[in-house]
Amino acid sequence: MLPRAAGALLAVLLLGGCGASAAREDGAADAGRRFAAALSAGDYRTGCALLAPDTREQVEEDGRTPCRTGLREAGLATAVPVRAVAVYGQEAQLRMTGDTVFLSRFDGGWLVTAAGCEARGADEPYRCAVQGG
Repeated sequence: MLPRAAGALLAVLLLGGCGASAAREDGAADAGRRFAAALSAGDYRTGCALLAPDTREQVEEDGRTPCRTGLREAGLATAVPVRAVAVYGQEAQLRMTGDTVFLSRFDGGWLVTAAGCEARGADEPYRCAVQGG
């Protein structure tokens, strides 16, 4: 009896997790698309609003540069369609043609923590043009 109940519980948890995961993936992908669209349109104000607080602070160079200027000067590539989304709890990686973006889930939604990221190797961290501290 116990194994059958444990199996049923596991099935419920897996099915419930899948639905939540799809919603998180959609939310992360939407935030990444909005960020890329803002940059493509030259709307750096919206781009800055989609940055996580630590990332925005780094882009502003600790208050010496307005975020809009820092984000424009970062020279991020224009990212186009989303190729893959991976969500790990409150963190996400969004692979787009032309860019890899990392996001975190905050109370108000998904925000970009790093952008303009390139893989350096299997065991190496990504190198990102924009990232938090």
